[in-house]
Amino acid sequence: MKNLINLSTKIGAILKNNGDTVSVAETSAGGLLSASLLAVPGASAYFLGGGVIYTQESRRILLNLHDTEMVGIRSSSEPYAKLLADTIQNKFGSNWGISETGAAGPTGNRYGDNAGHTCIAVSGRFNEVITLETESNEREKNMEAFALEALKLFEKCLNKT
Repeated sequence: MKNLINLSTKIGAILKNNGDTVSVAETSAGGLLSASLLAVPGASAYFLGGGVIYTQESRRILLNLHDTEMVGIRSSSEPYAKLLADTIQNKFGSNWGISETGAAGPTGNRYGDNAGHTCIAVSGRFNEVITLETESNEREKNMEAFALEALKLFEKCLNKT
């Protein structure tokens, strides 16, 4: 968790300096990404909100994304990560949206992805989408790795501005 807080502290300083805001939609990181950003004192200056979009029901209720908007897109994929990041950014009106969607383990998901698979997206002035494969079935370690990789990608996008 210390690595997450250290990186979140750097990110928070950049966001405050730029006057930017962020919102988060995460699945298999289970809120760890949001918790890391919120652990930094003064996070209310930049963190607008987010949610753990763990089920189809939570996707419909929290993001108002319905199955018709998912045609041709499967969960735990780069297009889905991009859709989540774009949607959370638009819902909150934030400068940046971050999303994560995958399979923490100890088994894979119903879409055929192995444990340790996640897709991460950042939407904002710069857009990035990546896939991470940890090749581990250790749930807790994967959750932390997913959150850390999302923060690294976000920092990369912030440093482009």
